[in-house]
Amino acid sequence: MAEGQRLRIFNMFEQLKQIKKLQEIQNALKNEKITHDKNGVSVIINGKLEVESIILNPALSVEEQAKTVKDCINEAMKKVQMVVAKKMQSMGGFGM
Repeated sequence: MAEGQRLRIFNMFEQLKQIKKLQEIQNALKNEKITHDKNGVSVIINGKLEVESIILNPALSVEEQAKTVKDCINEAMKKVQMVVAKKMQSMGGFGM
């Protein structure tokens, strides 16, 4: 077997390992839920970065609610990104 062919086979197996590791991380994250509350507004985002729930505070004006929802989503996204990074690190990352 030629050296180039062995290298291609090796690279193919490495890519398959990374795909398997990514699937494991996605499975571990699918049940993660991050909640961020501010001024009576609550946002829940899952590990797939999907907004699952938004609870508004009717005591706030429309402008205050819009700003608070935006702030809650941004903060929850940051928290989810940290959870994802920690999970990836604990599962060995991708060898990068």
